[in-house]
Amino acid sequence: MTPAASDDEDTGIRCLLDELLVERGMTLTELSRIVGVSLVNLSVLKNDRARAIRYSTLRAICEALDCEVGDLLVLAPR
Repeated sequence: MTPAASDDEDTGIRCLLDELLVERGMTLTELSRIVGVSLVNLSVLKNDRARAIRYSTLRAICEALDCEVGDLLVLAPR
């Protein structure tokens, strides 16, 4: 059995939220208002510090940014 990831362990998943926001001409504050997720929580996601994300949040972000999950979250090279 694999041990649980610690808070400082690299998950190997990268969030491209910053890039998508720039491409869409949108701020994190605007996205927060649209999807109903706090600015702090979106910042945690954007800075690759999130350990989990609800499917409903993921869907709301993708709908607001008109993107697919794979456009937002990618596997980082190890």
